[in-house]
Amino acid sequence: MKFVINVVAAAAAVFCAGSALAQKGETVKIAMIEGLSGPMANVGQNQLKNWQFLADPANGVRNPAGVKFEIVGMDSKGSPQEALNTFKAAVDQGFRYIAQGNGSGAALALSDAVAKHNERNPGKEVVYLNYSAVDPSLTNDKCNYWHFRLDADTSQKMEALTSFIKDKPEVKKVYLLNQNYSHGQQVSKYFKEGMARKRPDAQMVGDDLVPMGQVKDFSPYVAKIKASGADTIVTGNWGQDLTLFVKALNDSGLKLPMYTYYAGVSGTPTALAAGGEGEIYQIAYNHSNYTGPMGKLANDFQKKFGDDFYTFSIYNGLVLLSEGMAKAKSTDPVKVAAAMEGLKFQGFNGDSEMRKSDHQMQQGLYISKWQKVDKKNPYSAEKTGYTFAPVKYIEAYVASTPTSCQMKRPG
Repeated sequence: MKFVINVVAAAAAVFCAGSALAQKGETVKIAMIEGLSGPMANVGQNQLKNWQFLADPANGVRNPAGVKFEIVGMDSKGSPQEALNTFKAAVDQGFRYIAQGNGSGAALALSDAVAKHNERNPGKEVVYLNYSAVDPSLTNDKCNYWHFRLDADTSQKMEALTSFIKDKPEVKKVYLLNQNYSHGQQVSKYFKEGMARKRPDAQMVGDDLVPMGQVKDFSPYVAKIKASGADTIVTGNWGQDLTLFVKALNDSGLKLPMYTYYAGVSGTPTALAAGGEGEIYQIAYNHSNYTGPMGKLANDFQKKFGDDFYTFSIYNGLVLLSEGMAKAKSTDPVKVAAAMEGLKFQGFNGDSEMRKSDHQMQQGLYISKWQKVDKKNPYSAEKTGYTFAPVKYIEAYVASTPTSCQMKRPG
């Protein structure tokens, strides 16, 4: 695989219903429907800044479609129902592209709403870019032509993670702690299935599901982990639910290896650093220490906002849109959606593809490990003096999983 990073970012959503060709200087808009208030607001606010930062021509990103664009944040308060209300407001305002990612419940609701809207309103179709909702059903039994997932799904990540863990004989007793919604439930499900195939000797000594965004004190869960005799923790928690869990582990003095999906998300690196060094791993499409153009973008973002740029799927989303518009020679969502199907491009990890059969991004994945910054890995996550250093890269074809999607295409 060639690790060639072309900074091609940005063409976003079009606010022009009748334009046949993408015109240089045309203003286009994308509605980011996300929880910008509530318990997970710090994550949503960070990602809104990600979108707007990458969309800003001052950052040197190239736009082959030649359009100007604007990212508009619309607060769903982290609720699926509010996401639907916000989607209706976006459509009423003329948006033809939307983006969302935090919470598969909201993603499933939006995907269904977009499909129904497009069927009922020919000529006013909307495209949905999903940058972090990872429920596998979105590209399987509930797949939708107008939905494009930019992240790897839960099963893809877990297949990679369990393949990594199987070669660690010290992992013998695992405690699972996850949020009680589709993603957390699926982390538990796919971990147990993967380990049953690859390491049937490993025991599951705990499997807790916690109400999302509601637990303020995780010390009772930490006490259960201690009592279980676990030697390893696996969690798909993110946002406040992971940050507070890490703080409870620190307060208890319990140091166990922990395998995570979202330890690099806002607030958690600071909590991890308060506990010092530890064996913390993350499975993700990225790590903290890119060089070249992507490294510059991450460093520039931190300098500007004092926060980390970690949702790299947004970068790929803007590249995909830009390349799709250039290929279609149009900003019409119908033509752009058709152009994005099967599109191959250079993403932040090099060769990437939007798989035509289910609109699931095909890209490499990384296992990274929490450690102190060093000469090879100098990026300081949340300016803590620690970083997520890459320890293993999984090629896209290895990370891929098959799909059961039976996609209905227009016409």
